[in-house]
Amino acid sequence: MKKEDKKILLDELTEIINKNDFLYIVDISGLDSVDTFKLRSLCFRENIKLKVVKNTLLRIAMQNSDKDFSEFYHILNGPTAIMYGAIVNNAPAKLIKKFRQNSDKPILKGAFIEGVAFIGDHQLNTLATLKSREELIGDVALALNSSFNKLLSTLQGQGQKIAGVLKTLAEKE
Repeated sequence: MKKEDKKILLDELTEIINKNDFLYIVDISGLDSVDTFKLRSLCFRENIKLKVVKNTLLRIAMQNSDKDFSEFYHILNGPTAIMYGAIVNNAPAKLIKKFRQNSDKPILKGAFIEGVAFIGDHQLNTLATLKSREELIGDVALALNSSFNKLLSTLQGQGQKIAGVLKTLAEKE
């Protein structure tokens, strides 16, 4: 690979890393062409981009990025691919779990989600159940709305009792 081509690829990787809130690092080696096609098709349907990368270029891109990827340098060995670009941060983990129903690959090397590092394939279940920021905000809003509605209902009920007491007192005078 020419030096100019490496520079272009490095700039592209650095932009991918800086632009996305999450990045999954996986090992897809050992998949035959049919399984690789199935995985890529599944990624395409879920709006997940899958890109095979060279470890050295990925490490340099991580070092050049605005984020701290120092915990990932030791897992950058062997065949490596990155998954990124979906709207929901747990979509790649769910996709990997779904694909592994029929295969033992891809193997999760690590994931970087909104500044938090998850290292190792044993984190896959955790990542698959992880809620996105938007889902958490929705849960908080729902909880606050529910509490507010209960308070409002209670006050309305108490308000009717108070109005009845005031009416009774006014009639006595």
